[in-house]
Amino acid sequence: MKLLEPSTRIDGFLVGDCLHAGGMAHIYAVTYADPARAAAFPMVMKVPRMTPGDGAENIVSFEVEYQLLQVLAGPHVPRFVAAGDLARLPYLVMEHIDGEPLQHRLDRATLERRRPDAREIARLGAAMATAAHSLHEQDAVHLDLKPGNVMIRPDGSAVLLDFGLSWHAHYPDLLAEEMRVAIGSPPWIAPEQVVGVRGDPRSDVFAIGVMLYELATGELPFGHPETRGGLRQRLWMDPAPPRAHDPQIPAWLQEVILRCLEPEAGRRYGSAAQLAFDLAYPDQVLVGARGERTTRTSWRVHLKRWFRAAGLHYQPSPLPSAQIEQAPIVMVAVPWRDATDATLFSLRSATGRSLGLRPGARLACVTVIAPGDTDATDSRISETEVHRSQLDRLRQWAQGLELQTHPVSFHVLESGDVAAALLSYSRANDVSLMILGAATHGLKLQRLITTVPVRVAMDAPCSVMLVKQRLPFDRLGSGAADVTVQPEATMPNVDGPPLSNTHA
Repeated sequence: MKLLEPSTRIDGFLVGDCLHAGGMAHIYAVTYADPARAAAFPMVMKVPRMTPGDGAENIVSFEVEYQLLQVLAGPHVPRFVAAGDLARLPYLVMEHIDGEPLQHRLDRATLERRRPDAREIARLGAAMATAAHSLHEQDAVHLDLKPGNVMIRPDGSAVLLDFGLSWHAHYPDLLAEEMRVAIGSPPWIAPEQVVGVRGDPRSDVFAIGVMLYELATGELPFGHPETRGGLRQRLWMDPAPPRAHDPQIPAWLQEVILRCLEPEAGRRYGSAAQLAFDLAYPDQVLVGARGERTTRTSWRVHLKRWFRAAGLHYQPSPLPSAQIEQAPIVMVAVPWRDATDATLFSLRSATGRSLGLRPGARLACVTVIAPGDTDATDSRISETEVHRSQLDRLRQWAQGLELQTHPVSFHVLESGDVAAALLSYSRANDVSLMILGAATHGLKLQRLITTVPVRVAMDAPCSVMLVKQRLPFDRLGSGAADVTVQPEATMPNVDGPPLSNTHA
């Protein structure tokens, strides 16, 4: 396909330099042809390759991307501007993202022979996982995540590009109708994609795991398979553990990477939000044998997996948004002082019931302390000791919960504004449900009711459960009554789903 010349005018746009000439499309800088019309942001024009030697997937991918860019929203996708007539000149005009492709960072690391440190890898991975989760919440799955399709903005956030192979639950899957083979980029394609499953958000988790592996080791976990047989091997085979390449790679990072790369989707992170959470708090990642391993999985394990995978056809997955609802992040705000035993018991009871209804949930126990407040008469107690003591209190509080199947982490936040701290934490970590006590953080009950719970409930990006005691604690063991959680009202939330105002 002949490149467009600079200064070419197309449908009110003025074409600039060619920024990228890829295998499926050319990217040009563009502005409005009318000098009096100012763009709200820099723009690019994407023109698909349409030469006789190009496959039909190029034009189908164009149609898919045109379809999705119009309906996807948020800071992790380019903003859509316009599209050209398919019969005349197909093109897409969209926001030009200011940043650097992840591929450039990988190339630079290879050139300099220096891998990013573990914390930097975690930051990049968390940014990618947060961006992927925003798609999954909109019932879309990218299905072609790779370093060239991830832009890292100067602020560290990620923007995902190139939705030509993507899938949306509410639109026809044009690629599946056109193609009868696995669709995706071989080094990053997930096992379920190999057998034709499109629509599982955990496929994007797998692709992020491949990128994390390459960031940590400089190698691709499965190489560059060129045959269908080579692709199918990832249905039963594990890659070499990252620590086999470099023993200095932390065990927590290997634990995260290998969990992303599990052949069975059900053994990976249940959502990209849970992956982002672990990468944001690496010191709280639970490391098992998977994280410590330095040798490949035995051939016996691979053989068992091979028998299970022989002739395997995955069942269609549910809506991405419905699937990630089965793996929520539940946050409980635990008072750090001036809370009665009854309040703590009621919080624990409500939390236990909530986890029981959500088998795939992970729990984040959070407390907020005021800056410089040691909660002790001895002013010599250091801030570090205060944080350590509060973490111990959170762990003691959680001992009464059944957490065998639920990952749990503990967090001490420092802020003079309790509500703001809880809201900030919930937004940063894609919390699905916040459980909040009615006598938390040392504030008098009447002041709390009019400020902290109301502010949290009205501004939270998630569902909020307000819990307060009904009976004195000394009556709980008498058999006269029990603490229950009963829905009483629904509070409106203009920014999110209805908020359950629940008392215990």
